[in-house]
Amino acid sequence: MSSKLPVSVLVVIHTAALDVLLLERASHPGYWQSVTGSLDRLEEPLEGAARREVREETGIDAASSRFLRWQVVNAFEIYAQWRRRFAPGTTHNTEHVFALRLAGRVAVTLAAQEHRAQLWLPWREAAEKCFSWSNRDAIRMLPARSAAS
Repeated sequence: MSSKLPVSVLVVIHTAALDVLLLERASHPGYWQSVTGSLDRLEEPLEGAARREVREETGIDAASSRFLRWQVVNAFEIYAQWRRRFAPGTTHNTEHVFALRLAGRVAVTLAAQEHRAQLWLPWREAAEKCFSWSNRDAIRMLPARSAAS
């Protein structure tokens, strides 16, 4: 297995009413998050990675949907329990934040190897449920970002 790249996307999937989709990690019950994932290769466009991760993790085909890149980039230390998936010596990740706005809640088909449950929550509740500070902060930005777009 090749090493994961320390460049990722975070996609906040939300409705027009600002309900947010959260996924519970299969390997860490109780860890709720938005769609996230690393680039497959350095040349993969960030928006392409965002679309791919949404499809892989939720089954949502967003090929014709508009992804908004927020121009928010987070750098953070990779949790020790996940560092083994990266090249030796890799300790930090760079995350690029996107949003995907849907008209309303949609059915989700989870990637069982990655997630064990899903739920839609109003944005404030979703932000409080996230284990990741960068995910929490992105969801807290949602009302202002949504109004601006």
